[in-house]
Amino acid sequence: MARQLRLRLGRPASQSRETFVAGPSNAQAMAALGAWPAWPGGCLVLVGPEGVGKSHLARAWAEDVGARILDRRDLEVREADQRPWILEDVDRSVSEEALFHLINLAPLGGGLLLTARAQPIAWPAALPDLRSRLNALYVAEIEEPDDQVLSGVLEKFFQERNIRPSPDLYPYLLRRMERSAVSAREIVERLDEAPDELKPVSRVLARQLLERD
Repeated sequence: MARQLRLRLGRPASQSRETFVAGPSNAQAMAALGAWPAWPGGCLVLVGPEGVGKSHLARAWAEDVGARILDRRDLEVREADQRPWILEDVDRSVSEEALFHLINLAPLGGGLLLTARAQPIAWPAALPDLRSRLNALYVAEIEEPDDQVLSGVLEKFFQERNIRPSPDLYPYLLRRMERSAVSAREIVERLDEAPDELKPVSRVLARQLLERD
């Protein structure tokens, strides 16, 4: 009998609140977002390494509160409005004058959510007034994923690819993989793209792939 092959019908990635994997490593950030609109100075900065869910959480919050997502590469805001604002990757090339303007307007409008990999104290700021504003920003950190979050992230990536791995695969991967969502996505991609003769997606397959590294 011919072997039945798994159809690779991927699901689109969702950035809704329901698909965000909550856990101890991001509890501080979620609590800080929940305190809106009572942020000190009207601003909140979400800080964390790549792949911990800053953008996902920010976009989910934007959908919940009707926030306007700004483009840091074409940033021009002339006046405050009652909608909250989001500006992502603020530590990677943004107009200092525009950022200073946004921070000053935040208490007058709906608030300002910023995301970055580095703490505000490390952001470049030639303007002395901007430096003082950055040093006073309210910051919430998202740490590298704990086991609860990382397991949920793996499950989410598997679901996006319509993969049902064996139950013993999760603890096996958690003991051996790098502690990041980026690593989780790469591992799921490698398992999905393995030759069909090596399937199903299991601990055995994971060991075969990881031993090649």
